[in-house]
Amino acid sequence: MTLPTGLTLYRLAMAAAGPFLPAVLARRTRAGKEDPARSPERRGLASLPRPAGRLVWIHGASVGESLVALTLAERLTGRDGGIHVLVTSGTRTSANLVAERKGIRVLHQYVPVDRLDWVRRFLDHWQPDLAVFAESELWPNLVIETARAGTPMALVNARMNEASLKSWRRWGASARWLLACFDWIGPADRRTAEGLSALIGEPLVPVGNLKLEAAPALPDPEKLQAVREAVGGRPAWVAASTHAGEDETLIAAHAALLRDRPDALLILAPRHPERAGEIAGLLDREGLRFARRSAGDAPDPDTPVWLADTLGEMALWFVAAPAAFIAGSLVDGIGGHNPLEATRAGAAVISGPHVASFEDVYAAYREHDGVLIADSAEEIAAAVRRIWSGEGPAPEAAAAALAALNGGALDVTLDALEALLREIPETEEES
Repeated sequence: MTLPTGLTLYRLAMAAAGPFLPAVLARRTRAGKEDPARSPERRGLASLPRPAGRLVWIHGASVGESLVALTLAERLTGRDGGIHVLVTSGTRTSANLVAERKGIRVLHQYVPVDRLDWVRRFLDHWQPDLAVFAESELWPNLVIETARAGTPMALVNARMNEASLKSWRRWGASARWLLACFDWIGPADRRTAEGLSALIGEPLVPVGNLKLEAAPALPDPEKLQAVREAVGGRPAWVAASTHAGEDETLIAAHAALLRDRPDALLILAPRHPERAGEIAGLLDREGLRFARRSAGDAPDPDTPVWLADTLGEMALWFVAAPAAFIAGSLVDGIGGHNPLEATRAGAAVISGPHVASFEDVYAAYREHDGVLIADSAEEIAAAVRRIWSGEGPAPEAAAAALAALNGGALDVTLDALEALLREIPETEEES
């Protein structure tokens, strides 16, 4: 089938950028964003052999999607002893998570950068029998070449905010072409189902959010004990996954809290740890002492801020602090972040107003009084005080929100994937 103009232009642009991509990867490796020991995987060079028999490939961009992938992998391999699952992702944090939690017939590789020859090299080696993409990271060359290889494809937990849907509508023909590659699409919410239905001209039914049924990331017991000892009995709160433009407000909120509670501790965890230097400068200008997690430092009783500039430790902070501000929600254009991990860890949730990426989740939280919405330093400080005094959202309220959201998405998705697998002839090794 002939590619639409938009996809043709994309492939030409990636071909033109191709000679420069090794240098980009090298720069990312020096910055700590790529694993130097596994950087060939980003060029489609496998570091593991393909296992014999049927192979299901599940791709998820980062930690949240990898939790979904691991949950699907566990159930698929548990139901069928002849299946192996390849999980791909693009971040070091997600790779570490998969390494810690994958089952015996689950493998992990970094997803190749979307350069055509690297994608083909990846597919030629792994030759998956079923390709499953989680949420919304659809690299055009990866999707196109997987479809052209004749591999059945599914898009699970499909989630798109209004900005994403507008972008897809802008590239209507290209979006329709890519979505037509999928044999099954499972929207996570009503808005995504309606938006994708309008794009492809076929009705889609919302399945539900798989992240509600994915097993949460568990903190390392030894690290958790050390963190609890460092926090001690101090009133603490965590600002989780902060972005540029938010830290100033959160630091001001903590300064207000310190006037009432001089022993208060803010655990400030930026979404991108490479921003730690910038945040350290903000803290210095406010005259706030801080301990830096990446340097192995822990706060003493006179240190009001713990700068959690590491990857993969968010579960630690949610367990250690009773109040969690979920960032990405104070500035427009990000859409918020998922509050589920904080809720499962027992932390009461505070959020800013900009949560378009998780509109359905926060709507349920609001309906069950499971979240406090705050839009300024004063409001955030007041919300934290409420939680510390026991007047914040009760754990039962957040649990009720989760129960309302959970519509059996996992079973529906597994049934769809197994239906696709049944259409694949067994190999000689399996029969």
